[in-house]
Amino acid sequence: MPREKQELGFTLIELLIVIAIIGILAAIAIPMYRAQTVKAKLTEVSNSMSNMASAAAAYYQDEGTFNFSTLTAVSAIKTTLGVAIPVVPDGKYIDSVEIETSTGKITFTATNTGESTVDLQTYVLSPVVSTDGAINWFWAGSIPAAYRPKK
Repeated sequence: MPREKQELGFTLIELLIVIAIIGILAAIAIPMYRAQTVKAKLTEVSNSMSNMASAAAAYYQDEGTFNFSTLTAVSAIKTTLGVAIPVVPDGKYIDSVEIETSTGKITFTATNTGESTVDLQTYVLSPVVSTDGAINWFWAGSIPAAYRPKK
């Protein structure tokens, strides 16, 4: 009795199942990748804000107040607090920066992140001084909470 040759390869159904699985994985992975790239771009903003918060806290510890004039110019911030902020065009993702008189509230505006819900929105870092002089900082702003640093 002659032996039949065994067929090699995949059936059409098997190939369609593999393509469907790859499509489902891509539908999940692509939005997650996009969100993580926006968060990575915003690290320039949050790191600069943290540096500025440290300088403002040091100023408060030395002077006992945040009583400096409202600083909106990067050169004034560098002169007063000693912090260089990489705003556009030197930096990629910071459009503008401001630190308020007497409150110490820091506001940064993000740009060029590639996400419309984030571009030209603000990060706000507000200090709260306790009775013993400790400073606690709180994140807020119009940037969606999913893109803000953890508290």
